[in-house]
Amino acid sequence: MADEKTIDKLLNAVLEDDVSDVHLKVGSKPIIRKSGHIIHLEDFSILRQGHINKLIIEMLNERQKKKFVAGEELDLGYSLKGQFRFRVNIYRQKGTPALVMRKIPLDIPNIDDLGLPEVVKKLTMEPRGLILVTGATGTGKSTTIAAMIKYINERRNAHIVTIEDPIEFLHTDIKSTVCQREVGIDTKDWATGLKSVFRQDPDVILIGEMRDITSISTALTGAETGHLVLSTLHTNNAMETISRIIDVFPSKQQHLVRLQLGQLLVGVISQRLMPSREDVTKRVLASEVLVQSSTVSECIIDPDKTYLITETMEKSYAQYGMQTFDMSIYKLIKNAKIDKDTGISAASNPTKLDLKLKGIETATDWRMD
Repeated sequence: MADEKTIDKLLNAVLEDDVSDVHLKVGSKPIIRKSGHIIHLEDFSILRQGHINKLIIEMLNERQKKKFVAGEELDLGYSLKGQFRFRVNIYRQKGTPALVMRKIPLDIPNIDDLGLPEVVKKLTMEPRGLILVTGATGTGKSTTIAAMIKYINERRNAHIVTIEDPIEFLHTDIKSTVCQREVGIDTKDWATGLKSVFRQDPDVILIGEMRDITSISTALTGAETGHLVLSTLHTNNAMETISRIIDVFPSKQQHLVRLQLGQLLVGVISQRLMPSREDVTKRVLASEVLVQSSTVSECIIDPDKTYLITETMEKSYAQYGMQTFDMSIYKLIKNAKIDKDTGISAASNPTKLDLKLKGIETATDWRMD
């Protein structure tokens, strides 16, 4: 096409099925992340500052262009027509512009497609409370949240309001009505969007990321006032998630936050991606799931019992569907999704997992039957 943007031509040239990210910076050839690995594309020319500026400007609206010229960092969404959306971060390094583009499929996956445990569906259908999806960058938090919103949208007559920076997956109305608000475009900033969300008659609220005390307080308030609130957090497991939320607040407020969290938390889904046994270019999901129960609530409220959360998850698979990462890894190995060495090296307690795989029972053994 004669009017095809330069950025679109570049993306079409570098994208393959297993490419998740595209990195562009001055003085370097295009770089991709494929199946978790960084790859320099040697068949391309070195990018100059004029090239990078042109690629960036093609993606920006007038307001964003002014911010870019002023040297500000930018987060935005970009669509490659009919193929993918991208979450774009524009920044500067060594005094020159650079950008990273994370690929987002146009089709929103189903919960079953992601390899999440069945209990996630039950959590998603709770009428109120707080659900958190956690993990490091690139572990699929946004994808899981999108699948959960889709699940609600297909089954509930609800008003779903999202606050995102930027909008990633695009939702259309099915049974629910979905309003997606992008920070900087649909609302001035995070604080404004969070403040006004309760005036928009929501049943379900998605806060793209709990990044500070304001967003965490809003999430707790939303859950406390009868809404189902979903959000993400950059924590590695359920125990760390609880501690991170509490530690954000001043010490004099932490007891109250423990009480709120103990009563309002519906569940925590923590994620890691691991190389597939069948195809090392693919990755499979290992997940830890904490589900609300009277014991979990007690562990959150009482700081002297918080350390028991992991043990509680290990004992609560049959009744509540809870599982630790090691329990998830055990299932992945038994189902030949990952190899044994990969699983044991990633385990929180490698010795215990190894004994479990060998069929040796221990005093602290967990059961998944």
